[in-house]
Amino acid sequence: MAQIPNLDNAPLNLAALREQSQKDLLGILKNIRGKKCLVIDPKLAGTLSLIVQTSLLKEYGAELRILSPEPLQTECPKIIYLVRSQLSFMKFIASQIKNDEPKGLQREYFLYFVPRRTVACEKILEEEKVHQKLTFGEYPLYLVPLDDDVLSLELDHSLQECLIEGDTSSIWHVAKAIHKLEFAFGVIPNVRAKGVASTKAAELLNNMQLEDPVNMDDMGIPEINTVILLDREVDMVTPMCSQLTYEGLLDEMLQINNGSVEVDASIIGAQQDGKKVKVPLNSSDKLYKEIRDLNFEVVVQVLRQKATSIQQDYVEVKSTNTQSVSELKDFVRRLHSLPEIARHVHLAQHLQSFTGKPSFHARLDIEQTILEVQNFEICFEYIEEMIHKQEAIENVLRLLVLLSLTNAGLPKKNFDYLRREILHSYGFEHMHLLYNLEKAGLLKRQESRSNWVGITRALQLIVDVNDTANPTDISYIFSGYAPLSIRLVQHAVRSGWRSIEELLKLLPGPHLDLKRGGLTINSSPEVHPGLGAQQSIDRVGHRSLVLVVFIGGVTFAEIAALRFLSAQEGMGYDFLIATTKVVNGNTILRPIIANSKEGMM
Repeated sequence: MAQIPNLDNAPLNLAALREQSQKDLLGILKNIRGKKCLVIDPKLAGTLSLIVQTSLLKEYGAELRILSPEPLQTECPKIIYLVRSQLSFMKFIASQIKNDEPKGLQREYFLYFVPRRTVACEKILEEEKVHQKLTFGEYPLYLVPLDDDVLSLELDHSLQECLIEGDTSSIWHVAKAIHKLEFAFGVIPNVRAKGVASTKAAELLNNMQLEDPVNMDDMGIPEINTVILLDREVDMVTPMCSQLTYEGLLDEMLQINNGSVEVDASIIGAQQDGKKVKVPLNSSDKLYKEIRDLNFEVVVQVLRQKATSIQQDYVEVKSTNTQSVSELKDFVRRLHSLPEIARHVHLAQHLQSFTGKPSFHARLDIEQTILEVQNFEICFEYIEEMIHKQEAIENVLRLLVLLSLTNAGLPKKNFDYLRREILHSYGFEHMHLLYNLEKAGLLKRQESRSNWVGITRALQLIVDVNDTANPTDISYIFSGYAPLSIRLVQHAVRSGWRSIEELLKLLPGPHLDLKRGGLTINSSPEVHPGLGAQQSIDRVGHRSLVLVVFIGGVTFAEIAALRFLSAQEGMGYDFLIATTKVVNGNTILRPIIANSKEGMM
């Protein structure tokens, strides 16, 4: 199965966007004639695998290498660096160029920044005295289709940069990405935003339209009716909860990267011990598309039913001599799905080795207790015990952050005690980590009463779920908790945010609701109503399309919730999801943990 996702069922012509990205990249290779070596940064290599086949790059005469601090091994006279604007990469490039100098190699060096060049990066190259040896360019890769309804900017550290480092460049990238979409699909008439980063992105988007206007006379009806921008900071509770959909659990346990997981061959039943195998996970796999958003317990039942059904068909085929050709053909067609079933049975079995443990269910119970703001002492003691057992620090921090967020911080006595215990158990090098978590607002002293209970009641975030097999509400995603972020989206599309304006003020950051049209932007404080029934089908033969943009990351659980909403009777909208990165609690915390250690060195 191909890793490049099939985009035939996308609500927009995403294939054209992907083709343009491919064309831009091949154009760079075409313009630099002769033998060349394309050196790509490690993370970007995975992203490019969703856009272009490696074989096609080789057809354009490019040797491929992954950027590293080591000297570059190639005979090519032309070196093309294709990298994200990351300072450490500039050091690697400078080191490789300097390593070539004493060897007398006559090489040309080209550096293409993704998606745009930055002054900070060029300054390092000047300090390293290699700036003059490079020819600079840009590869404007913004949104990469992960699937037919999910786009990603693949900015790994945007949340950490915004909340801790004060670097807001990712907000500009978000606005630029939406503006590029508008050139392809028309100016989006409704913009709703919640959070500091989101309202800033909305303002930047307006400025871009004034400075570089999309000609709306040629575009016809805009294909995207509304864009809803949400800061991850507005709802940090959801990513700290354990995801319980199949796709969410795969990400939690195996970490999905660029639409695939890398696992030991033995996990998927291959007889290649010690070898790693990439398993693509996108809607090109019909079975995966069917089961990815289901509660994991239901997935196990579905896989069992499908395997049993084929087994029964096989018994019937063996015992009966009167099948028609069409019946045999149908049976053979069903046999073709066996590799898919086998693959997901193996993956599900691997996940069950985690979900079957009493410790997994104990953690879920504690999470639910924290969300319902009950028995603070029991939750506190559970986390204390985890620290004393020296469980993985990100697992400890996820629960600690969840406890802090739902209680508006921890009482001073508890706050000081747990910080001290973490340093004793995990080492004093984590002092900077605790400081950064506090700076990001993820862990703090309690200074006021929590408004979490009021928010959960007003938005019905805690729901009794009796039937995960036939859910009627998005709360099935977490077996009883409806993601706050998606409840906000529900209100935004149904009745606008006017009905919950007072509640929005309790959540971090400002909010705005704009009507856009012509070349002038009205940014009055008036909040416009929801999309309304008359707008629910405004594209010829299509339902109204809502672009939901998560700045700072989205979880697979939230993606599943939006797909669930779109499929509900009476919901006249399709959702297209864009994000800086697909995240979970661990992937949010790990870079903060890693950078905090570096900060102590």
